[in-house]
Amino acid sequence: MKHIFLLLALSAAFFSCSHKPEKVEKAFYYWKNNEYSMDSERRELDSLGVKKLYVKFFEVEDDEVMGIIPVAKTDLHFYNNSDSLKIVPTVYIRNEVFKGVTHGALDSLADNVNFLINKYMTDYKFERIGKADEYQMDCDWTLSTKDNYFYFLKKLKKVSEKTISCTLRLYPYKYPDKMGVPPVDKAMLMCYNLIDPLAKNNKNSILDVDELKAYLKTDTKYPLKLDIALPIYSWMQVYQNDHFSKVLYTNTTTIKEILKPGKPLWYDVKKDTVINEFYLRAGDKVKIEEVSTADLHKAIDELKKHIQFAPDITVSLFHLDEEQISRFSHEEIKSFYSRFTE
Repeated sequence: MKHIFLLLALSAAFFSCSHKPEKVEKAFYYWKNNEYSMDSERRELDSLGVKKLYVKFFEVEDDEVMGIIPVAKTDLHFYNNSDSLKIVPTVYIRNEVFKGVTHGALDSLADNVNFLINKYMTDYKFERIGKADEYQMDCDWTLSTKDNYFYFLKKLKKVSEKTISCTLRLYPYKYPDKMGVPPVDKAMLMCYNLIDPLAKNNKNSILDVDELKAYLKTDTKYPLKLDIALPIYSWMQVYQNDHFSKVLYTNTTTIKEILKPGKPLWYDVKKDTVINEFYLRAGDKVKIEEVSTADLHKAIDELKKHIQFAPDITVSLFHLDEEQISRFSHEEIKSFYSRFTE
């Protein structure tokens, strides 16, 4: 009898660790720099009922001459009832920015990031949107930059008076005692780019479910509210003369017409061709990495099994691009949101 009670207690403890969300807010990331409008993608958003968009406004890098500066600024403009869409300004900050920097420089960085976001939200680009309630910072911080990055996040929260979220990779998710917990209101767990794409050439570096599962297995509940980002993109790594040359984002279904399959994930180029202004030569080798609907469903099931979700979360797909979305049916994309609550 004693063993039965122990079993029941253990079972209750196990099931109490897994909480699926009750409500999912659908979202996308928009990561293009040089698009003036997104009319075709906007139709896709409307058909899916997506009302939230994480837009990369700009990046921040540490230039040898200019110092810490914004680069890769978006050219996106919003028209045609864009006010029905909730925009989350997102800023990608290179980790190098936080190396050997003073608190005074970080104070200025927080002021400048807040100023530039506000300028975008009030000038002609996003004036139809109105005010943003949330800013998201995207940075792959390390042990050596953790303190400075966290200091910046606190300063940005103070000067902006906004909800501040940040991206969270799986390594700092699994090891919060080592990597620290960012001082933000919530975090977006990035469930992709799990493997160095050049380190393990026999694995899919975008999404490997076994790798994801290994990171999710932890005895500690993460102390922040977690939203989820999932990949729907594909890419092609090009190797010329057995040396890595370039990553191409393209419709991998179409490109396979000029490729000869080799070992899993690998192909040989059969004839010379130009893709995205890049010259592929016959004999080049390419590694195509795609994410299947089945793998995304498996990943979602693992997330539901291991994470204690809040009742309402945001699920954001990376990223909004007509060519990449075309790989999936309308119903498949909808399922990447709905499966969380099933």
